Amino acid sequence: MIGLIMLGAVINYLTRSTLAVAAPTLLTELHIGTKEYSYITAAFQGAIMLQPLCGYILDVIGLKYGFAMFAAAWSVICMAHGMATNWQTLAALRALLGLAEGSSNPAGMKAVSEWFPARERGLAGGIFNIGASFGSMLAPPLVVWAILHYNWQSAFVITGALGLIWVAGWLLLYDAPARHRRLSEAERQHIAAGQERHLDGDGKRPSIVSILKMRNFWGIALPRFLADPAWGTLSFWVPLYLTTVRHFDLAQIAMFAWLPFLAADLGCMFGPLVVLALQKRGVRLINARRGAFTLGACMMMGVAFVGFVDSPYAAIALLSLAGFAHQTLSVTVITMSSDLFRRNEVATVAGMCGTFGNLGLLIFSLLIGGLMASVGYTPFFVSLAVLDLVAAVLLWTLVREPAAVKQEPLIVKPA
Repeated sequence: MIGLIMLGAVINYLTRSTLAVAAPTLLTELHIGTKEYSYITAAFQGAIMLQPLCGYILDVIGLKYGFAMFAAAWSVICMAHGMATNWQTLAALRALLGLAEGSSNPAGMKAVSEWFPARERGLAGGIFNIGASFGSMLAPPLVVWAILHYNWQSAFVITGALGLIWVAGWLLLYDAPARHRRLSEAERQHIAAGQERHLDGDGKRPSIVSILKMRNFWGIALPRFLADPAWGTLSFWVPLYLTTVRHFDLAQIAMFAWLPFLAADLGCMFGPLVVLALQKRGVRLINARRGAFTLGACMMMGVAFVGFVDSPYAAIALLSLAGFAHQTLSVTVITMSSDLFRRNEVATVAGMCGTFGNLGLLIFSLLIGGLMASVGYTPFFVSLAVLDLVAAVLLWTLVREPAAVKQEPLIVKPA
């Protein structure tokens, strides 16, 4: 199941990353400037902030059919990008894409909360988040190949078609543990036994107002607001940075632009392993997650030096370190929604936190688009390092471990 949901994340991030890789060619052919490109990316980020709506729909109508509906929509919208002839059309399509693709993270966290005991959730969340970085990693070689052999329009058609194929597989293979025909009774009991009783759903629809009143919601949402701009910078701006500042051509982008996302894949696994190692040393789950987040924030300091190194390959190495560090901390804080909230609230909470993360990304992207010509990229790379350190402080300050967890003995079984 986690492989299936991870593959969905791969398709999600492949389709959303197609524009960034095609941007140097697309902007030239459609005569679109940097400022207009920032408006296009902002349209996506503005729409994806409606993640709470996606999460609420998934919580209400169920994961299987809800996620299939959203995935089919984003696949068709991605293919429609190939018909764009100006920046206004692209912006409108990106807004629709953002609305549909906002379902991915809430769906992933809901699947993790349904299918995995608490002690396995961090690793499962890490595997799911590999999909984000792997999809972004796959985009440069696939999109460049499509452009060189066909045209930039074909890149959107190919990636969108892959999404429709995945939807068919999802409908065929996915179901909740209670209804899955291929799940043995022993496996079903193993999943149920590892769930926290205090997070059992109460049968009611999630209340956004009550969630907004919870301290732990803000303890996740505000760190994501500060940390998520790093991923948006890697996804949307690095290809342009490599083209305009480091003077890479399309072939070099295909060779090197995927490396930060390969490093991000490793970070997806490193974060959960840090959490597990801390738990084995007697640290409780929530503090272990905060510790892993803080380690990732410290490693993110390397991105501050991207603009100061002369070698483009050193810049790629530092950007790769940023990808590794960001996913180390990102998978940690994202998974906390399944640790702190009831299972009938997880998708809604994940969506609401995603709104704050994408709001931070939106603001940051608009600042890059408006100020890059006058100040360059370097101040933005420096600010990414500072924002993550502030996010770590907020995570330690605001999040409170549920009282029911404090009373339970710590049991960490070997994998």
